[in-house]
Amino acid sequence: MAFAPHHSYPKTSSSSSSSTSPSQTLTLTLTHLPDDPLLSILRLLPAPSLLALSATCRRLRRLAAADALWEHLFRRDWGDAAADALLPSSSSSSSSSSGDGGGKRRGVAWRRLYQQVSQLGSLSCRRLSLSGGGGASPRPRASLSLNFVAGWLVLFGGGCEGGRHLDDTWVAYIGNGFDRVLSWQKLNSGIPTGRFGHTCALVGNCLVLFGGINDSGLRLNDTWIGEIDLRRPLEINISWRLLDVGSVLPPPRGAHAACSIGDRTMAIHGGIALDGRRLSDTWLLDLSEGLTSGNWHQLLNPCPSPPPRSGHTLTSIDETLMVLFGGRGSGYEVLNDLWLFDASKGYPEWKEIYMLDEMPPLPRVGHSATLILGSKILIYGGEDSQRHRKDDFWVLEAANLLKLRPDSMKTRKKMWKKLSVEGQSPNCRSFHGACADRSGRYVYVFGGMVDGVVHPAEAYGLRFDGDLYQVELMLQL
Repeated sequence: MAFAPHHSYPKTSSSSSSSTSPSQTLTLTLTHLPDDPLLSILRLLPAPSLLALSATCRRLRRLAAADALWEHLFRRDWGDAAADALLPSSSSSSSSSSGDGGGKRRGVAWRRLYQQVSQLGSLSCRRLSLSGGGGASPRPRASLSLNFVAGWLVLFGGGCEGGRHLDDTWVAYIGNGFDRVLSWQKLNSGIPTGRFGHTCALVGNCLVLFGGINDSGLRLNDTWIGEIDLRRPLEINISWRLLDVGSVLPPPRGAHAACSIGDRTMAIHGGIALDGRRLSDTWLLDLSEGLTSGNWHQLLNPCPSPPPRSGHTLTSIDETLMVLFGGRGSGYEVLNDLWLFDASKGYPEWKEIYMLDEMPPLPRVGHSATLILGSKILIYGGEDSQRHRKDDFWVLEAANLLKLRPDSMKTRKKMWKKLSVEGQSPNCRSFHGACADRSGRYVYVFGGMVDGVVHPAEAYGLRFDGDLYQVELMLQL
């Protein structure tokens, strides 16, 4: 980055220039600027560059310590929604979304908060209690969908004991003032029909549900829109309707992966077809302006592209990029490859990421992959090829994916970190549901298949879980 035009650099003699390093020359140039334009330059820098520059002289150190500057970097890199959600309610209303002051949170500087998020190394988990001595709650299940919508958890469907599908919709409020005592409410929507192994993504302000498997083993390819009604305080209603998508639509499937791309598009990949084959196709659903209809179109002949699989994850990391991880392949092998889908150009494409200096998490299927605070993807659980379920947490530094050169997907940058866990860690599980709240600091995990009592002629026990866990990023706020 050129911080000043060449004619504004201080003139030096040939002898002095030979003894002055480029970094010293840059520092001398910057320190000749008044505070306001200098701060404007500092606001453009990546955090590591800002810290390196601040070590060169007292004035830059003073300017780089400004809390308003670090609030700006926090909002720039990780979004206003996350920053505002981390503020207490008393100051969030007075906080400027531009990050210009008013931003200390209970005495903790934004610089310190930025550093903690960047260097995240641990989580705290707890099993949430039900209010009123128990009350109504979703029955234990797996292969469900769990979404965070405007302060509410929204749970739909799944499979339960005996291979039966479920068609119920449950909600629980976890917004402002949530005291870690949970109250589930069942919505009487009646539709969509029961299923498990479906996907449900929040696209704009609506839920978009696709596919799945019913208890007859039939794969589905219907597309549903769930419109959210929040007109009354602490009340939510979801109106489901079948979306008109015309005659071109993906083949029926279950155990596929999906995520939103921007506010009007959903992507799906892979899954298990009607004949039991694992699929490798990629489809995009573009929604109309009023969400009255949609159009599916297949990404044809992408090369390279992820091989066939099911039980994998897709996670959106910005409006044009999503990350695919893991799953079970056509030969029933369990995978741990990493792919980036890039729709920023006129021709969307897949790119496989090769890490040269580190090992990724062990292969897994039926895990969850949730975008959290700090442009990180939190990987949790899943099972291996022997159906050994896992309880480990990993983060993928998605921000580092954005720094890769377009012509090379090989990297020596550190991408993965295994996190330590405190508190009531969830049991080993697979095919659970997971989602993050608005701040990205809290992740909620529900259900899944967990280890149970081993019965005769069974190598491993199995049971469905019905507990809800809160996973918190360990930050000293």
